Amino acid sequence: MTEALAAALAAEHAAIFAYGPIGVQLDDAAQKQARAAEAAHRARRDTLVVLLAGEGATPAPAEPGYALPFPVTDRATALRLATAIEERTAAVWRAALPATTGAERAQSLDALTDCAVRATRWRRLAGTAPATVPFPGRAG
Repeated sequence: MTEALAAALAAEHAAIFAYGPIGVQLDDAAQKQARAAEAAHRARRDTLVVLLAGEGATPAPAEPGYALPFPVTDRATALRLATAIEERTAAVWRAALPATTGAERAQSLDALTDCAVRATRWRRLAGTAPATVPFPGRAG
């Protein structure tokens, strides 16, 4: 369980970092969504830090920086990155499901669901079709 949650923590750190370059390329309404998404990832990160420390693990700190998969230079690339970040984070949370039980499994499922909903919102805002995917967090 600790390994899966440590991976989720790393994904949350990366998501928080990504919302900086995303937000500066968006208009006011979309910036509000980006700030809410970043706040949600920060809250999940904070919960994971407490949970991992409670399990006797040393939670890894965020890296000083993260390589983005492509340059974010305008609204379209910002929306594409926001979608990609939520999809990637959903995949990590989905992978955590079989490794968790009880309250940790419920938290993992909530996180997967939250990421899937945010990814759908970003796809809709970008005009991407389809806006939803049949199995969020599943590769391929």
